[in-house]
Amino acid sequence: MQTKNLLMPIAALLCTLVQAQDILWEKSYGGKHSDYLFDAQPTPDYGFILAGSSLSKNTGNKTHDGSGDLDYFIWKMDEKGELDWQKSFGGSGADLLQSIKLTSDGGFILAGTSDSQKGLHKKDSCRGHEDFWIVKLNARGAEQWQRTIGSSGQELLQSIAPTSDGGYIIGGSSSSEKSDKLKNGAEDPFGKKDNGFGNLDYLVVKLDSEGKIEWQKTYGGQYADQLRSIIQTRDGGYLLGGSSNSPESGNKSEKNYGQSDYWIIKLDQKGKLEWQKVYGGEGDEQLQAVLQSKDGNYLLAGSSSSATSGNKNVSNGKGTDFWMLKIDTSGEIIWQKTYDIGKADLLTSLEENADGSLLLGGHAQSEASASKKKDKEGINDYIAIKTDHKGEEQWTQSVGGNGEDILRKAVETRDGGYLLAGTSMSAVSRDRYTGKGRNDFWVVKLKDSKKKKEKKNPIEAYPNPTLHYSNVIVGYEFDKGTATVYDISGRRLQHFDIHDRTVPVDLGGMPEGIYIVEIRTNVQEDSVKIVKAINKNK
Repeated sequence: MQTKNLLMPIAALLCTLVQAQDILWEKSYGGKHSDYLFDAQPTPDYGFILAGSSLSKNTGNKTHDGSGDLDYFIWKMDEKGELDWQKSFGGSGADLLQSIKLTSDGGFILAGTSDSQKGLHKKDSCRGHEDFWIVKLNARGAEQWQRTIGSSGQELLQSIAPTSDGGYIIGGSSSSEKSDKLKNGAEDPFGKKDNGFGNLDYLVVKLDSEGKIEWQKTYGGQYADQLRSIIQTRDGGYLLGGSSNSPESGNKSEKNYGQSDYWIIKLDQKGKLEWQKVYGGEGDEQLQAVLQSKDGNYLLAGSSSSATSGNKNVSNGKGTDFWMLKIDTSGEIIWQKTYDIGKADLLTSLEENADGSLLLGGHAQSEASASKKKDKEGINDYIAIKTDHKGEEQWTQSVGGNGEDILRKAVETRDGGYLLAGTSMSAVSRDRYTGKGRNDFWVVKLKDSKKKKEKKNPIEAYPNPTLHYSNVIVGYEFDKGTATVYDISGRRLQHFDIHDRTVPVDLGGMPEGIYIVEIRTNVQEDSVKIVKAINKNK
C-alpha cells in the first residue's frame, strides 16, 4: 500500500515519514451463514471481546446453535486471537447486539435492539416493533440480569457506557410515543415516559447497577434525529452525539446547515440540558463517535460530504470523507480535519491512545460497477488512521480482500499493537486467509514496531478494588495450576483448579476487606492482594 498524508500539500516530501503497520495475525470467526460484528473491546488480560449478531448454526468455529433469526453473539479471545469462550443470547426474532463494555465488577454489559417476544433467552416480550435489550454478564459470561425497554414504536439502541455510580447510560433513537399504562393502571416501569417530537428522536435512559430506570429523556426536532454515541463526562454529566436533519423544532434549538448535521447535546448528571450545538455544511454529515480527551475537551468523528460551508471550514477530497472536530467544554470549535481515502469514506470508530494520539477506524467504499473485476487496494477495505493529538496524520493502513470489508472498531491493545475488528464479505485473498462463511467476524492485529511493548506482570487483578468479581490475570503460559483465596488473617476461603490465564474470583458473598489470591502453576507461584470495596449505592 502507498500511504500518504492527504491533508498537506507537501505530501510527496513527507510520505517516507508515514509508515504502514505490519500485520501480526488475522482471524475469522463464524459459521457457514452470516455473522455481523458491531463492537469490540480490549480486555485487561491482553485479549479482547467481540460482540455482534449471528445467523449461523453450530458450524465453522461457532459452537452454539442460534435461538431464532439473528442472536446476540460474543467471543472472548486471548491475545493471540484464540478462543477463551463464546456465548449466544436470543429470542425467536431478530436481536442485534450493537455495543459491549467492560463493567466495574469484571463483567460485561451488552446492549442492542430486539424484536423477539418472551421465550428462550428473552425474559420479556417486545413492547413494540423493536426495543432496547440490555443483558448484564458476570466475568465468566453468565447472565446476571436483562431488561427490555421501549414503547409501541421503534427503539434503536446504539451505545452504552458504565457510569461512575455503578450504573449505566444508554443512548439510541425512538419513533415511539409515551407508553400506555399497564392493565392495573400503573405506569410501565420499563416503558417510554415522554412523547416524541418527530420521525426519530434521541432517547437517553439512565439505569442503576441492577438495571432499574432512574431517569430517561427524549430530545428531537420534527424530522429524523439519530443518537449513535454517548459518554459520561468527567463532571458527572453526559455528552450525546448523533446526526439530525431537523430544523429548529421540538426541543432542538439549533438550526440545521444541510441535509444532515452532527448534533451534540450536553446533559448534567440528572439529564438536564446544559447546551446543544450543530456542526455541518451544506451536504450530509453522519456522526458516529464522541469521546472526552485527556485535556478535558471533546472529540467528534464521523463522515461528511460537504464542501466548506456552514461551520465546516475544511474541504473534502472527493465524495464522502472522514471528518473529525475538537470542541471545548462549551461546544466551541478548537480545530477540525478531514481525511480522504476513496470515493465514500465511512468512519465508524474513534479512540484516544495511552500517549494522547488518536486512532480513527472505518472503511472506504467504491461505486458499484458491472465491469469491476477486482477492488483497488484501500477500496472496500478496513481503514485505520493514526494521528497526533492535533489530528495530524501519522500513518494510514488498509487491509482487506476482494469483497467488502466493513470495519466497526479500531482499538489499541495493551501490548502496544492495534486491533481492527469488523465484518468481512471477502473471499480468501490478499490479507484474508481464514474465511468461514458468507459474512464473518474478521479481526486483524497490527504490530507497531516503534511502540514500546508493555511489560507483563506475572500476576495482577482487575478490577481492584472490586464489588463482586475480580479477574486475576496470569502473565505467562502454563499447563495447569490452582488458585487459593485467603482472607487477611490467612484463613483459606476458596480453592480450585485453573487452566486459563484469566481466573475469575467471586468475592460477592464476602465482607469488605483485603483478600489474597495465591496462584500456583507448574511454572511458578505468585500472589496478589484484592480489595473488596463497599457498595456505596446500596
